[in-house]
Order: sequence, then structure tokens, then C-alpha cells
Amino acid sequence: MSPLQDRHPSTIADWDDARRRARLRDTSPWHEWKTLRRTRSVAVRVLVLLVAVLIGYAQYLTHDVKPEQERLARTDPAILPVGPPVDPKDWDTVVVDMVGLGVLDASATAGALPALRRMGVVWAIRYDNEGIDTKVIADLIIRATELSGLRNIVLAGHSMGGVIALEVAKHIHLHSDRRVVGVILDCTPVDLNAVRPESRGRGEDMVRWMGWLPGARESRLLRIAVETYARRDRFVSDGGNGVPPGIRFAELRDVLRDVLREKIFSRNAASNGLIEAQFTAIVAGGAAGDLRALAEPKDEKPRPAIVFIRPRDPDRDRVVDVEYSHRVLIDVSGGVDGTLSVVLARNTGHANPMQRPVEYNTVIEQQILPFMQRYQQQLRATSTSAAPR
Repeated sequence: MSPLQDRHPSTIADWDDARRRARLRDTSPWHEWKTLRRTRSVAVRVLVLLVAVLIGYAQYLTHDVKPEQERLARTDPAILPVGPPVDPKDWDTVVVDMVGLGVLDASATAGALPALRRMGVVWAIRYDNEGIDTKVIADLIIRATELSGLRNIVLAGHSMGGVIALEVAKHIHLHSDRRVVGVILDCTPVDLNAVRPESRGRGEDMVRWMGWLPGARESRLLRIAVETYARRDRFVSDGGNGVPPGIRFAELRDVLRDVLREKIFSRNAASNGLIEAQFTAIVAGGAAGDLRALAEPKDEKPRPAIVFIRPRDPDRDRVVDVEYSHRVLIDVSGGVDGTLSVVLARNTGHANPMQRPVEYNTVIEQQILPFMQRYQQQLRATSTSAAPR
């Protein structure tokens, strides 16, 4: 006889599965319901789940979104001094630097380019973290130059910052008495087609999320997710070279540390809303129109020079198709009587003067500054010959 058969019959009955299910039914919170028992129980479970989701959403708004909204409400665009001119005779000219996608303040970038001080005093733009209004930035520059007695303006923009610089230059050129001497574009995408597909897709995804996810413009959690995903090539293995596919957790930890340091806790990191505004400026594709507006003299002010800095090897720029931008710039600003100079820099990547300061300062001193000086001399000679005798 088996051990189970030796047991009392009531003990065997306790293990009966049918009795267990009946017992669960009788002790459930809705065991007294006689009609629509299953439907009502599902509805209760769904309601509990919704309450949990709402509680989580309230915590998300309270601890993630609201503090960032309050911080952004206190931000505004500003002009920050970087350095005086090398030559005192250049105190009539200012170089205004603007950074690209994902960065708030151009001070560090402009500080890495002391060669800019050979053109004049150097300022940096700090964007408004809530978004970008190029008219506001242009008015800031105009007022600051009037107060400082500066007549001539050179605008420099890195990557997307070049798109902003062109629009600001148009406002100043058309609607003020200040003179835009030149615009320096560093690996600038003249329109969305100039952005390489992978970078374009990430930007389009972020703009899409901004549209439907509440609090996305302020959420730091979303920023962590997006920035970590953008660096997935560092921690996701596709199984090549004998390495099994999967996530490399040590590298993932390093990526998360970098994202937190550079994009979440850094005071120089742009907000989600600013990144959206920056990317939208590229999508709008107004750079070609701005270049055409700058190609015509206005109120006796000559048209400004346009300088395009790009890597000699276009494949080193993994964000912007610099050859595409190069072609567009030739079509719009080049030609026999054009104002364009293209600088082919060695060993540079995508708008990275802080990583390659020697290369950038070299091309500024050896190529950009001489071009700007020749252009100014040409303008003076033209205006002198055209003056009535």
C-alpha cells in the first residue's frame, strides 16, 4: 500500500484540486456576486490598475516634470563675454558664437577658439532653455553692440548653431544699422536633407514624442532614455566578432554615468524643449532663404562673407552630410561674384572645436581671418571707387 493510501481519507480530500478552486472562489472579494461575476471582477482589476497608473503619473509630474518646469521658467537668453580682441584696433568688431544641438551655452566652445579674438571681441550666446527665438537673440546682440559702440558683427555657428546664426544675421542685416561682416558655419546642415538618416531619425522621434507624451519637454526620465538609446552602439552587441549578442552591462553603466553627468546634472545641457526647438529650426529649412537675404546689400551695408568649415574627409562627420551642404552653399552663395569661402579642415569631425582646438584655431588664423580681411579690403575698394567725385 502506498503512503497516500495509509493516510486518512480526509487528508487525501484536502489535496483535491476541485475543492481548492471552490475554496478560492468562496473566499474571493466578489464571491457573493451572483450575476456578471467574471465581468465585474475584470472591471475591478482594471480599475485597480488604472489607479496605480494614475498614482505613478502623478508622481512623474510632481517629482520629474514640475521641478524642471519651474527651473525653465527662470531661464532667458543672454550674451556672455568671452575675451577682448588681440589687437586694440579691432574693438569695433564683435564675434558672437552659437553652439549646436543639445548644448545651452557657447562659452566653453568660444573659449576653446582664442583665434576668434584676432577678429574682435568675442561673445557667446546662452540660449533660452524653453526654446529659441532668433528675433530675441538678434535684438540682444543689437542692443549690446549699441551700448558697447561696436559697429561690425561676425556670427559663428557650430552645427545647428549655424542655422540659428544665419537667421539672426538676416534679422540684423535687414532690420538694424549694425553691419554683419561675416557668418562662419561649422558643419551646418542647411536643411533636413543634410542631416544623415540615423541622426535625422532620432530627431524626428524626439519631436514626435514631444507631441503626444505629456511633460516630455521637461522630463528628465525621458531624456535619460533617449540619450542612452542614442549611445546603444556602446553597450549593445550584435553578436559579431565572436561576441554573443546582448547587452554589455559594464558599458551600459558607463553610458548611464556619462548621460547623467553631461545631459542631466550639467548646467550646460539643453532641455528637451530646447532640443526640440533646435531640431525644428533645421526641419524648417530656412537657411537657404536666409543666405539669399544676406546675398543682397541693405541700406548701404554690403553683403556679409560666408565661411563654411567642414572636414576634408566628409565621412568623418557622422551627423551632417557636409558635401550636400557644400553644394547648396555654392549654389546660393558661391559663383564668380559670390561671398563664399569653404575651409577643408584636417582631422576634424562634426563641429568639434573643443575636441580639436589646434586644428580649428589653425584654420581660423591661416584661412578664415585672411579671407575676411581680403573681403573687407575688397569692399572698401569697391565703395571708394563707387563714391561720387
